[in-house]
Amino acid sequence: MPRAGLDAATVVAAGAALADEIGLSELTMGRLAERVGVRAPSLYKHVTGQDDLNRRIAALALTEAADAVGAATQGRAGRDALAAAARALRDFVVTHPGRYAATIGLTAGGTDDPLAVGLEPFAAVLRGYDITPQEMTHALRALRSIFHGFATLEAGGGFRWPDDIDDSFSWLVDLVDRGLSSPPR
Repeated sequence: MPRAGLDAATVVAAGAALADEIGLSELTMGRLAERVGVRAPSLYKHVTGQDDLNRRIAALALTEAADAVGAATQGRAGRDALAAAARALRDFVVTHPGRYAATIGLTAGGTDDPLAVGLEPFAAVLRGYDITPQEMTHALRALRSIFHGFATLEAGGGFRWPDDIDDSFSWLVDLVDRGLSSPPR
């Protein structure tokens, strides 16, 4: 018998939390069912399967990350906004590595797809620089690559040097700011 109050949002939130704990690759419908106190077939009333669950976790993660970045950049511009956005994304990825992992490799189905919201706060940051509309996609890809790379390496324990990671991150933000301040033409 399904647990009372179980709905799609609860299933996805529980799946996201479990992915953060054990890693997205270890998240299964069986483990999730055990977590929420039902048998695995009961989950299929709320999600169509593992792929649907992962896509919904990705949408949740991108919405949460976009909200964090948007809140961090509110009232800021230029390097200040860039640093705040980068820190917010980094904090989100380090805190929620499993749900963030679900965002990799998915394609948004259109501008109204929840998977499309994740980059809008970074687009707002870029509007504070002299980035042409034709360069916006390139700039967004560059920002995501740079800050995603740093954050996922940090979340995975990839920095083994004795130097302070925060100092390296500040150095990276300065580097990106200088690059955005004089973009290639």
